[in-house]
Amino acid sequence: MLSFGVTVLPDPPYQRLIELMQLAEQHGFEYGWTYDSHVLWQESVPLLTLAAAQTKTIKLGHCVTNPGTRDPTVLASAYATMHDISNGRMVMGIGRGDSARRVIGQKPVLVAEFERRLVMIKDFMNGRPVDWNEKELELKWVRKELPEIPMYVAGYGPKALAVAGRVGDGVIIQLADPQIIQWIMDVARTAAVEAGRDPDELQCIVCAPSHISADLEDAREQVRWFPAMVSNHVMDLIERYGEGGEIPTALTDYVKARKFYDYKDHSRVGAAHGEFVTDEICDRFCVLGDSAAATAKLQELESVGVDQFNIYLMTHGQEETLQAYGDDIIPGFAA
Repeated sequence: MLSFGVTVLPDPPYQRLIELMQLAEQHGFEYGWTYDSHVLWQESVPLLTLAAAQTKTIKLGHCVTNPGTRDPTVLASAYATMHDISNGRMVMGIGRGDSARRVIGQKPVLVAEFERRLVMIKDFMNGRPVDWNEKELELKWVRKELPEIPMYVAGYGPKALAVAGRVGDGVIIQLADPQIIQWIMDVARTAAVEAGRDPDELQCIVCAPSHISADLEDAREQVRWFPAMVSNHVMDLIERYGEGGEIPTALTDYVKARKFYDYKDHSRVGAAHGEFVTDEICDRFCVLGDSAAATAKLQELESVGVDQFNIYLMTHGQEETLQAYGDDIIPGFAA
């Protein structure tokens, strides 16, 4: 059954994030996520802690954090602490680092080091002993009765997706194109099989903006920033793998018209760097239209194995989006 999440920016005023998380919980959303980019926005760990203290059922986490700007031991301890505060409601989304790293002059964490750190974090935050920096470490205060904190791994390229298959509990995919989703999950699940894991256990979490409106033209203007954001990762893939190789053209072709990217408008409606994004790409990568059209797209996503749809709530009319989902869309999937 398809579950639903929502991602809220850690933008000031900080009370707004908590307010939207509470509203999402009331409307039947099971997951509340936020970004982790400590220069572009406010520091997100205290905001998640406040959200944990002021909600009851919604699961909380980063979509996504990274093990580069955050020391792996600190990140694991933070999650274990928030898991205690939330009484077992934390979920971790983690990637190699995009805006959080690039804005401070660092590159995404190298894939091999990324995997090494993920293996440690997953054990350490869940109370298992680890060997790290030639030290034996354990968070002895972790409450063993709480459920495991799952780790969902974000990636687009074959090497990062293979890490998700070998280490993660699921894959975070930032686009809602069924064709590309199937390719991504096939790569991750193949790696899971090769590692002796059950590929069917890998969760598929799709993240994208959704604007519920009969005015498609306006809806597309609300989300043009999103494929532009995804293009950062696609450009990295082209640099590493070239064009026409392992990466499907459905993912790489649209970036040929890209001119620039400005991180100060990262995930902002109306960002100038989104001007190259076509209507067709908006429709493919996002969930747009009235409630019936959105439901049809979500049913298609569910049919290709998506387990959670996570709305990037960086559009106008945030309360209206949550209400449309709570009133018209989520109940249909729950039934």
